[in-house]
Amino acid sequence: MFKIAEFYEFGPAAEAIQLGSAPDFEKPEGDQVIVDMLVMSINPADLLTIEGNYGIRPKLPNTPGAEGVGKVTEVGPDVRNLKIGDIVLPLGGGSWREKIRCRETMAIKLPKGIDLQQAAMIKANPATAEVMLSSLVDLEEGDWVIQNASNSAVGRFVIKIAKQKKLNVAAIVRRKNLVDMLKSDGADCVLIADAQTHTQDMVRKLDAACDGNRPKLAMDAIGGYASNQLAACLADGGKIYNYGLLSGKPCEVDPFHLVFRAIELRGFWLADWFKTATPPDIADMYGRLIPMVQNGEISGAVEAVYPLDEIKTAVAHAAKGGRSGKILLKTNKN
Repeated sequence: MFKIAEFYEFGPAAEAIQLGSAPDFEKPEGDQVIVDMLVMSINPADLLTIEGNYGIRPKLPNTPGAEGVGKVTEVGPDVRNLKIGDIVLPLGGGSWREKIRCRETMAIKLPKGIDLQQAAMIKANPATAEVMLSSLVDLEEGDWVIQNASNSAVGRFVIKIAKQKKLNVAAIVRRKNLVDMLKSDGADCVLIADAQTHTQDMVRKLDAACDGNRPKLAMDAIGGYASNQLAACLADGGKIYNYGLLSGKPCEVDPFHLVFRAIELRGFWLADWFKTATPPDIADMYGRLIPMVQNGEISGAVEAVYPLDEIKTAVAHAAKGGRSGKILLKTNKN
């Protein structure tokens, strides 16, 4: 038997999540591998899924968890590229468990000595940032991009990855005490969007920073009126990609921007990108990210690590606002 986190009904995440057990896997067949999970992350999407408020409602019972890192412990007879002891990044879902069985093509081999906590956060947030910066708009070195919720995990990865691509980043946040942190990450311009901030003041500060070379791409994690703030900051013909639901409100964009400035508003979901991406596309994308993680060029902040046994406490902590970093889970294999 091995431990597994699961929920049997939708509801407040810390109440709905349970710690259970599952029978050990049989010997792997064909190109299957067995992976002992070591460290797993808790993302907002996981909590929304448990609450029943995400883009999909899974069949119940369900094991949450979009990402984590583990060690190969068994391999099937047809496995060619992985061996026992390899550290891997499983690409499937349901990572909040001690063991996973998957095909070897669904487990990306990681370098020896990679930081396990950082490796556990590679699959979702850095990948979201990388794909948005690489695949949505044709960007050249020196171009500007703009985003809100810049202190979020994805937001901070956007800044760090954009700097590797020699792009300039305008970062919007709501609290002034975040300015120094984001500039340290590499943000070229930090804009405050609190209740007292007028959108035109933001635009003037942005124009001064970018010398009128306004962003072509805006990344929106909030929705509501924040979408309109991004639209006002974009160059004519620019695109807003909404990938988050933080405000809980529909995206709002003034028709002036849509009609007279040709601003486009679209959605982005990494899961959809995975559906259309080829295996070489996926390998190439992670091939760009993994060395950056290994070399410390990009990293995510961690606030706390909990044993899988303390899943309820961990999920409750992850649901709190104002955290300084990600909440991770670990198994007794680590």
